[in-house]
Amino acid sequence: MNLVDSLVRLFAMVQDHVFERIVEPLLPLLGLMEYQEQAFDATEYVLIGIVEIVLMLLLFRPLEALFPAEHWSNRQPTHIDILYTLLHRLGFIPLVMFALMWPVSISLDGWLRLHGFMPFTLDNDFPYLLEHPLTTFVVYLVVLDFAGYWLHRFLHRLEWGWALHGVHHCQRVMSFWTDDRTHFLEDFLAAFWFSMLGLFIGLPPSQFVVLMMVTRILQSFAHANVAISFGRIGERLLVSPHYHRVHHGIGMGSESGPLSCNFAILFPIWDILFHTANFATETPPTGIADQLAGRNYGNGLLLQQWLGLERLSRALRGLKA
Repeated sequence: MNLVDSLVRLFAMVQDHVFERIVEPLLPLLGLMEYQEQAFDATEYVLIGIVEIVLMLLLFRPLEALFPAEHWSNRQPTHIDILYTLLHRLGFIPLVMFALMWPVSISLDGWLRLHGFMPFTLDNDFPYLLEHPLTTFVVYLVVLDFAGYWLHRFLHRLEWGWALHGVHHCQRVMSFWTDDRTHFLEDFLAAFWFSMLGLFIGLPPSQFVVLMMVTRILQSFAHANVAISFGRIGERLLVSPHYHRVHHGIGMGSESGPLSCNFAILFPIWDILFHTANFATETPPTGIADQLAGRNYGNGLLLQQWLGLERLSRALRGLKA
């Protein structure tokens, strides 16, 4: 048995233990016994989130201390991002998104099948992949990343999208915690986007969880306050902290409209192919330009969410968000 198999078995044992001792006894008390299977999957999701947070602290926090891209007098502004991360990685936001999306996804899936549509699946349509799970994993990762690129680009290029996405970009002290700093309506949009993608390509839920874990860890690293570039070739293969810092840079990528850049989530090839890449070498300050003129994006979670709704209202009325 190799190390990976051992870790998988250990994780499964922990999941079984937590579910049987903590989660399952709560289900009848809450009148949720019919959701036992979903509760078991949710337990896995929460445990994966805990693993992610531990890895982030062990790997990225030391790097930020040793090789900071920016030197801060204190890290207090990152505390709000920690709250966002806990809400996302420990399951609260995903649980709400699941509750909202599950009926829609089931209804749409049933309607499509009733009208003769069967989801396209890589495993079934390309038998070669059945015998090469690692290749299948990589292919699904590329497909999800491509979809993520376009969603991210829409959030910048469409004024109503930027109204919501501004919550993510208004952080002037960007760290590895910043990845989960998002408006809740943007979370719903992303949940819908990827749920529909998974439905149409037949992405197995088990693979989706692992794919999202890999993506989220790499995204957290891309947001880290570290002066790390992957070099002339590496910058074109995988999104680095420097490449993504340009995306968050004031007067560079951190704006709406055609001048925004570096939308790639993992693979810069999409930016290269669609002419949205910026391989600038300078390290810009992060935030949004109008913050320098005094615009308030909110310091707390509730205020940030409310101000995002106000900007959305302006954008939907044809005004600049």
